[in-house]
Amino acid sequence: MTTAAVPHLAPEAAAFYRAQSLFSDPGDMVGLYADLPHGVGELATVVRNLMIHRVESGQWGIPVDEQRMHDDAETRYVDDILRLVAGRSTEPLTGSRPYGDRFVGICRDFTLLHVSLLRHLGIPARLRSGFADYFGTDGFHFDHVVTEYWDEGRGWLLADAQIHDPGHYALDFDPADIPRDRFLTAGRAWQLLRSGEADPRTFGLPPAGGDFTGRWFVAADIRLDLAALNKVETLLWDTWGSGATGGPGDGGADGFGADIGEDLLAVYDRAAALTAGDVPFAAARELFAGSDELRTPPTVTCHAPFNGRSQVTLRR
Repeated sequence: MTTAAVPHLAPEAAAFYRAQSLFSDPGDMVGLYADLPHGVGELATVVRNLMIHRVESGQWGIPVDEQRMHDDAETRYVDDILRLVAGRSTEPLTGSRPYGDRFVGICRDFTLLHVSLLRHLGIPARLRSGFADYFGTDGFHFDHVVTEYWDEGRGWLLADAQIHDPGHYALDFDPADIPRDRFLTAGRAWQLLRSGEADPRTFGLPPAGGDFTGRWFVAADIRLDLAALNKVETLLWDTWGSGATGGPGDGGADGFGADIGEDLLAVYDRAAALTAGDVPFAAARELFAGSDELRTPPTVTCHAPFNGRSQVTLRR
């Protein structure tokens, strides 16, 4: 009888992912983190009760302030998210708030706050960008962001604070333990598209007034995912590298990836190989630091869906 190997996280990687980033640091709002539960699922419930996704308002028939739909999800940093949350209610974070008092965000915001809470409790955690198949459209992989956290007995696991709501999401799995075949990292999705094993039109956002699918979209998610693995957890519409001026439909029918040069394809192939499975910590750090295409610059181009395009200098 063989015994399963105990997973191991190198001390430098554990320390890196336990520490807050410039984006996840609660800063002077850390007092709100008093009396938190310690379970990954319980912390996801805390987050779920503080936020509503801006598309859920229409899906669930819940009135939400329109200005908040425009502005809340443009909030890059957890301390600013917490200021908005605290300014709308004096209740502790562990209480369930009326929808009208909640932060109106997107998947990245649920995940960033969840990761911040986990790191505060000393649990290594990071954001992962990729594609989920559990939002109700058969065969389509929705652009999405989830938490990846370290479990001492099983290694890196996936959790989704946004769907930690049994009243609205009917699931056949535990949202604090997402099967790897239900959420594909951007790197794994890229590999499937490059090998011809998957249709690029089934990765992205469902077409609605524009082309938001294809290899260009997956390439952009690889940049976001590698940045998040290096604790640079930008907004999903912050762009840099060859994607800074691009957008939906660029490059032909298959989008960004259709006309990309072989040298740049090789960059994304390498990034995908590093991030598709078990991520080698040192190699991911080295690739990010050494690539002008992949490394997040001090100033990014933000293509905000409601507030328009702008140049934004990130905190340092």
